[in-house]
Amino acid sequence: MPMPPDTISLVGITLYGYHGVRPEERALGQRFVVDLDLAADLSQVAEADALEATVNYSEAYGLVAEIVEGEPVNLLETLAERIARAMFERFVPVQRVRVRIAKPGVAIAGSILREAAVTIDRTRAENHG
Repeated sequence: MPMPPDTISLVGITLYGYHGVRPEERALGQRFVVDLDLAADLSQVAEADALEATVNYSEAYGLVAEIVEGEPVNLLETLAERIARAMFERFVPVQRVRVRIAKPGVAIAGSILREAAVTIDRTRAENHG
């Protein structure tokens, strides 16, 4: 099945969470920046000009916030997977999800690093059949 050519993007979602492997990450928390691309065929959506027919990006933002601000996990990979699954579960038109999560100013001993990030790219067929 060919991938839809249309994408709804939410860029630079900045939230505070308590994720990480180190105890100080869990205790103090830190900022996380999420970029989200949701691929779907939007041609009929444009014709309908109705919010119910498309991906409501306010709802998408809310789902991301709920996950990032919610239950702590060890890995960015886990957060990204949870976000992708939530998008497929909530938005039927979405056929592909790309999630990038960054931790700005991550502390790694002896290094100068602007951010550490993870990007995943999932299709509905891979996740939900």
